[in-house]
Amino acid sequence: MTHAKKRYGQHFLHDPGVISRIVAAIDPQPGERLIEIGPGLGALTLPLLARAGRLEAIEIDRDVIPELQRRAEGAGELLIHHRDVLDVDFVELRGDGPPLRLCGNLPYNISTPLLFHLLKARGAISDMHFMLQKEVVDRMAAAPDTSDYGRLTVMLAADCRVEKLFRIGPGAFRPPPRVDSAIVRLWPLAEPPFPLPDRARFARVVASAFSMRRKTMRNSLRGVVDEAGFAATGIDPGRRAETLSPAEFAALALTPAPPEAAV
Repeated sequence: MTHAKKRYGQHFLHDPGVISRIVAAIDPQPGERLIEIGPGLGALTLPLLARAGRLEAIEIDRDVIPELQRRAEGAGELLIHHRDVLDVDFVELRGDGPPLRLCGNLPYNISTPLLFHLLKARGAISDMHFMLQKEVVDRMAAAPDTSDYGRLTVMLAADCRVEKLFRIGPGAFRPPPRVDSAIVRLWPLAEPPFPLPDRARFARVVASAFSMRRKTMRNSLRGVVDEAGFAATGIDPGRRAETLSPAEFAALALTPAPPEAAV
């Protein structure tokens, strides 16, 4: 018997009703380049294969691969990449073929860095359907001026549209995690939805703003955006970070850094 491994953050999905809802949300079609991340023992793999006829999977745990291959026999064409997904170049993986459709139950311990790794290759990806911790999905899809809205929300907004689909309870997994999960759909954007010539400055503005959530922007962005920058954008420096839209953060990032910050 193959057991879930803590070092890989594995929780194997087993609830048939939940599996059917996820497959329906993905809606795989024959001829698409469908790639599952972290297939585990194939709870999603087999119904996806039944719908699409062909599937690629990226799996880091070599011990589950033989069982996955055995279960998939006769179900369709399954190609398994034994890799750490954080090391996969998705632009190279796409090659000259159709854009990739990604899905999977993402390991909790690498979910956020993996999202940003994938979005670096957004030009090669058409859409993504992932299962993540519910609290992470809540932050990804949050609206401004809510408790879940933060750095992750704003940074993702530059590169994708996010839609929270539905919640999944711990009982759908073996072993059951200590948290609720949720399914999220992401559409990578060809271009940011607002002017963003300097991503490094945008990232610095956002990180600094949310490093002290309870402080005003004037205080949290001290040395990053000066009074002239706030005046140029028309953004009140007395506001707090969670009240600004992603586009407003981008506008602040377009202002010149104060002289002392540019040295």
